[in-house]
Amino acid sequence: MKNIGFIGTGIMGSRMAGNLLQAGFAVTVHNRTQTKAAELLAAGAHWAANPADLAQSDCVITMLAHPQAVEAAALAADTGFLDALRSGAVWMDCSTGNPAFARRMAHEARQRAVHFLDAPVAGSKNQAQDAGLLFLVGGDADILARCHPLLEAMGKGVNHVGEPGMGTALKLVLNHLLATSMLAFAEGLVLGESLGLPQEVLLNALVGSAVVPPYMAGKRTKIEAADFEAEFPLRWMRKDLQMVAETAYDTGAAMPVANSAKEIYQLAVRHGYGDDDFSAIYAFLKHMN
Repeated sequence: MKNIGFIGTGIMGSRMAGNLLQAGFAVTVHNRTQTKAAELLAAGAHWAANPADLAQSDCVITMLAHPQAVEAAALAADTGFLDALRSGAVWMDCSTGNPAFARRMAHEARQRAVHFLDAPVAGSKNQAQDAGLLFLVGGDADILARCHPLLEAMGKGVNHVGEPGMGTALKLVLNHLLATSMLAFAEGLVLGESLGLPQEVLLNALVGSAVVPPYMAGKRTKIEAADFEAEFPLRWMRKDLQMVAETAYDTGAAMPVANSAKEIYQLAVRHGYGDDDFSAIYAFLKHMN
């Protein structure tokens, strides 16, 4: 598997594609805005004017913001890549959608004799840069084995969790916990500050304690410096909570915490925090108090 098509060169995709280039794969990229692929092109990637131009790829990887963008890249009339790929090629979708969408894309791929893996990632910008992502994969084990060299170039591990859609299912569980724990931590900081506790005292006491997730250590400097340059934009965390809500509706699971968090993140988006890191939910809550 040598020729790789990569669609989506944003914060995550640009770094993932860059690691594939460094590992020696021939990478052809497409992005809605070509300027976002400039560094990759300078590093040796080829440019595809539209997704259908990836027809010669052994594997197409999509890393896009939402299911609508994924579907357009795959199935748009005349420009979608699924109708262009040869029989036996692989499509690996690393985007975060919902399990029902992943299963539908698997069906569309199967109808065209293309193999499909849903392979969303655990990790954000720094992990993508350092090839430290964890891939959560749904799909056929034999096809996954064919793709292992790609995954090893971009990440530190693979968790194969079953049939198509199950990788996305696990990603939604992870992002539900990520979003709600960040919100609870931010609210705790705001409470402590309202009680007269200095931010430094709160962070020293909480970060690294048994009640705070380990990833919060990586958000501490953002909070201290009030510099929320995006590693994972807040608007996409809000989108993932929407995916959680839609999926839970389909299964009948009650999600009161997730739905409340979704609305709070949406308020933050409406107040201008959408392009900041999702840890900026702290800045939003502090602003509202």
